[in-house]
Amino acid sequence: MKPRLLVLCVPLVLAALSSHAAEPAVVEQAHAIAVPITLKPYIPPSEQDIPDDEFGASVRLGKHIFTETSRYAAQYVGNGLQCANCHLGAGRLAHSAPLWGAWVKYPAYRSKNKMVNTMEERIQGCFRYSMNGSAPPADSRELKAVMTYAYWLAEGAPTGLDLPGRGYPKLADPAQSPDFTRGQKVFMQNCALCHGADGQGTKTSDKYQFPPLWGDASYNWGAGMHRINTAAAFIRANMPYGKAGSLSVQEAWDVAFYVNSHERPQDPRFSGDVQATKAEFHDHQCQYGETVDKQVLGARN
Repeated sequence: MKPRLLVLCVPLVLAALSSHAAEPAVVEQAHAIAVPITLKPYIPPSEQDIPDDEFGASVRLGKHIFTETSRYAAQYVGNGLQCANCHLGAGRLAHSAPLWGAWVKYPAYRSKNKMVNTMEERIQGCFRYSMNGSAPPADSRELKAVMTYAYWLAEGAPTGLDLPGRGYPKLADPAQSPDFTRGQKVFMQNCALCHGADGQGTKTSDKYQFPPLWGDASYNWGAGMHRINTAAAFIRANMPYGKAGSLSVQEAWDVAFYVNSHERPQDPRFSGDVQATKAEFHDHQCQYGETVDKQVLGARN
């Protein structure tokens, strides 16, 4: 396996200190010094570097599950999406929520469920919400494989740091409030070719080539992508496919608003009342429980 360079450049401020020899006052002063950290872009290992052994077999299975989820983890998927639809480049691409950027930040507290989540729980949540399915058990072959793939992609990356390219780039606020009509125009001009004018994706031989963005085969109302700010950040950094960054900040917000102003599968946390569910789980930038074209979004299910 090819060696890779460590991505940190840290001044060795404390190198001369010994836990046995240093005076307490010196140690205290040294710990008070702010140590600047310069992070360089992290480059995940090449697929050709996957080892040819049992571990490598699990890495390969994890990649297959990630890129062809409905085939290799069908029992846990309830829509037409693959993990790689939101994590481009098979989970490798910077600024597209790469797996290597997530691996080094877990366990972590998440306000979504108000608890510290492990990486296993984070992936299980993706299956439940983004895939509109069910969570693979922690000891399942599928979850172990995805975990192994993520671990391998992050090999050599420093733990606990926000690596450049992690998640989606934070997007500036729009000059104008996001607008449905403007968003529809952006969608038809830039997105409909791949995702269809009706947003239901495009298929070849019953396999989605481009995913549905709303409707029964898309992500549900609990998925992170239903948040307008999250979708806008993803779109601005990664879409249209092959023309990333070509939309303006305003256009990204508008089209995200348009996409997420359509009905989709119910939030699995649905309490039986849309407004009660909205109050408890949707205190963020989203359209759940809002009225669009005389229909309350989320009430259909």
